[in-house]
Amino acid sequence: MTRVVRVGGVAIGGRNPVAVQSMTNTPPTDVAATVAQLRRLQAAGCEIVRVAVPDRAAADAIREIKREVTVPIVADIHYDHRLALAALAAGADKLRLNPGNLRDPEKIRAVARAAGERGVPIRVGVNAGSVDVRFQSSQREVRPEGLVDAALWEVELLERAGFRDIVVAIKAHDVPLTVEANRLLRQKGDWPVHLGITEAGMEWEGAIRSAVGIGILLAEGIGDTLRVSLAGDPVREVEAGWEILAALGLRRRGPTYVVCPTCGRTGIDVPGLARAVRAGLAHLVQPLTIAIMGCPVNGVGEAERADFAILGGRGFGTLYAHGRVVQPRVPEERLATELMALVLQEVADA
Repeated sequence: MTRVVRVGGVAIGGRNPVAVQSMTNTPPTDVAATVAQLRRLQAAGCEIVRVAVPDRAAADAIREIKREVTVPIVADIHYDHRLALAALAAGADKLRLNPGNLRDPEKIRAVARAAGERGVPIRVGVNAGSVDVRFQSSQREVRPEGLVDAALWEVELLERAGFRDIVVAIKAHDVPLTVEANRLLRQKGDWPVHLGITEAGMEWEGAIRSAVGIGILLAEGIGDTLRVSLAGDPVREVEAGWEILAALGLRRRGPTYVVCPTCGRTGIDVPGLARAVRAGLAHLVQPLTIAIMGCPVNGVGEAERADFAILGGRGFGTLYAHGRVVQPRVPEERLATELMALVLQEVADA
């Protein structure tokens, strides 16, 4: 079992649930835009958020950002250890240090002392794209062992300085490389592990690569927190992260949709109904199962097992609630509205 590390009010590691993270993509010195994005992320279920700290002004902005939000803020530090010290002074809840570009042992020890005085954890974040040349097999090749050695170099430096509130992340855009490196890391110590496939791509391919890599590791019991890295709106990262956890039965937030892929038997617009219902219930956090099925072949069984369901016929559908038929032969144009009304009424009565 991994050790427990607290990031603001969120505990990761040990028996705590896998926490969902993201990262803002607004300039941190644009406090209003950053706060607005942080609030959107938190509303979507993000539990820890990283903010880039490219300069002193960004580090100082953390103080003002912290006044406006309650989600824990991680300061993302590269190249200059003084930015870590400034971020700590501004109230950052956690630091991310990159051992690929922060290499001076004495400067790292200075950060460890300052973080220890404030009770702020440090994530040692190794990325294949910025790994120190000492740990590369060649200019064009990085191996799992090299990534692990890069992480352990800084972890051991921190621990020799008496600092133990450490989280470790090893990421690459290559899924097998990331998986194997994290398997090796898990054998080396009890630090909480932050999972992710970095630079995974745009929303479609990035979510797939992340689901494969993160999913493999979580299924093996590796990983205490995660970030799905997508080029685009970071809220989609949070949604994808929760979907991965739900698919593995680890955590759920909001409805899970069981939707028929459709075939020639289908007599209703299943995709259109699913989109309408999903949009209308997007604000829910209750872990419901909602099935939208196009015909009786698998539809009856799925409808009976779901919390709420549509079972399609030809131009109409039957509504189910908790395994029972509650409205037979509802016209197709009313199916989404009537289903959402059933769900929202139950949520309101709960």
